[in-house]
Amino acid sequence: MEQSFLAYLRGRTRQLPQVAVGIGDDAAVIDWPEPSVSNGLQQIACTDQIIDGVDFRSDEQSLVDIGFKSMAINLSDIAAMGARPASALVTLALPSDNATEIAGEVYEGILEAAQRYQVAIAGGDLSTYDGPLSISITILGWAEQPWLRSGAEEGDALFVTGALGGSLLGRHLRPEPRVELATKLNETVKVHAAIDVSDGFSLDLDRMLAASRMGAELSLESLPISDAAHEFAKTSGRTPLQHAWSDGEDFELIFCVSSEDAEVIEKTDWGVPVTRVGKVVGRTGLWKRVETSKFERVFPQGFVHGETDTAAAE
Repeated sequence: MEQSFLAYLRGRTRQLPQVAVGIGDDAAVIDWPEPSVSNGLQQIACTDQIIDGVDFRSDEQSLVDIGFKSMAINLSDIAAMGARPASALVTLALPSDNATEIAGEVYEGILEAAQRYQVAIAGGDLSTYDGPLSISITILGWAEQPWLRSGAEEGDALFVTGALGGSLLGRHLRPEPRVELATKLNETVKVHAAIDVSDGFSLDLDRMLAASRMGAELSLESLPISDAAHEFAKTSGRTPLQHAWSDGEDFELIFCVSSEDAEVIEKTDWGVPVTRVGKVVGRTGLWKRVETSKFERVFPQGFVHGETDTAAAE
């Protein structure tokens, strides 16, 4: 439902000249009305909302962690645009009972993340009502050349940061948005396209490639699998690879660069793992290498709002 509604909304949203990139990417790109005062920068804006009972459970999870997560998931979108975060607007809809106490705990997590990633809280809104806790954060940032999902080129090398899968064992509450890494990459190589892993590695990779009208040949044996995915597999009935392929809320980055820049990336210590997992190809879809160097079609899976998750790569 979410993707079909976004397609409808893109068609219904009037494009104004100041919006360089609108609905459909990790964040919007907004041009300054007076280019002479922009210093070559474009404004990047993203927003996300999380709701108790849907995206978290306040009776089971720390409100401080929930506040941290609400900021971090937006920062992950900023990182996926190759941008630097600057300021945030925070809106809390609070249940009437214990509203002040709840707001204080949530804000401790928000402020912790804001301080860690040098984001100023510029304002927002507070309201109380007879309903569940809802947190909505909008982050504004800046970029010289924003990374989009639509820039992948045939022959590009595909990379993913960190390790994948098993985030629901706890890592999803304290994600590490790759803001610093995005800045380092911008200073070193030219990223052609990028997306963050929020709904699952394969599903988000497929979205990026679809926006670029490309596909990918993947070396699944190279996919970085987290320790949590191995732990989760002991009881889930799924393999560690299946968790890495389709688990959501990793908040890592998928990106692609030229083959020349790929060599630079593989020779550089980035402070976090950056793993080459395949290459961009002209035929659409995801393909894995099998015996005799042939490729077999594999299908993306992950978390889709309003749909049932299914298992993936074997």
